[in-house]
Amino acid sequence: MQIVMTSPEFAAELLSRRTCNRPVNRGNVSALAESMVCGRWQLTHQGIALDGPLETGAVIDGQHRLHAVVMANTTVPMMVFENMSPETLPVLDTGRRRSAADTLSLSGEKDAGLLASTVRHVHLYLSLPNAPWTGPKARMSNDQVLETLAKDPDGYRRAAAVGRRLGAQIHILPTAAAVGYYVTVGGSTSATWVEEWLSGLASGADLPQGDARLALRNAMTVPGRSSRRRRSTRPQAGLYVKAWNHWVEGNDVSKLAMPKNGKLPQPLRPGDLAITPDSSRWRSQSP
Repeated sequence: MQIVMTSPEFAAELLSRRTCNRPVNRGNVSALAESMVCGRWQLTHQGIALDGPLETGAVIDGQHRLHAVVMANTTVPMMVFENMSPETLPVLDTGRRRSAADTLSLSGEKDAGLLASTVRHVHLYLSLPNAPWTGPKARMSNDQVLETLAKDPDGYRRAAAVGRRLGAQIHILPTAAAVGYYVTVGGSTSATWVEEWLSGLASGADLPQGDARLALRNAMTVPGRSSRRRRSTRPQAGLYVKAWNHWVEGNDVSKLAMPKNGKLPQPLRPGDLAITPDSSRWRSQSP
């Protein structure tokens, strides 16, 4: 084994040798290339395995990392293992891939699965409001999740806690509620106003007809077996934000629905409307 500074030219040369590998996953290559371009690539024990010496051996493991070097057009350090037996192929990459939730759990985070999901889906809500959350553009590496969380750890943790609580109270997907909470509240809204929104949404007590919180509760309720609940994070997060926007503006709303074009609503914040705590526009039931 040796550490080799792997240039695009050397990576291409290795890939040109006779080889027997699984089909290339272009999404995986793009994600690895992005980490190299952005400087997130790190030297680990996962590198390149050759069935012979460095000068002539064929690649039996690591083709995606080599393709990523070519795509990124940059030089990175890699562990290269020489003279590995091709008989090891059947046992390569058979373990479970470490997820972002695994990474956060190892760092001591609580409810790591929901926290990782919240970080990723907030990113998607803000970066892909008008497109499906699928494909390479929707992927987020573990390093990206950690970097994003580090920018606002308390905010994301609070959002995940709210999402977990609302998931039990109004049957919304916890991630959807966490995303809706984070993108609407952020760190700029009065705690008193936020508590009024959350307490009414959670209990539904004494909410008048037309209150957006009641409309959101109803949108998450399954009245019968024939009624299919929206089971996707994207539309539920969109409905949460739509309800919030109506509530902020003081609009009466009896029913919530996502637009047919699938575009997510942009969250309004009190500062966007110059709303004060005593403003009659803040609550639809205010005099």
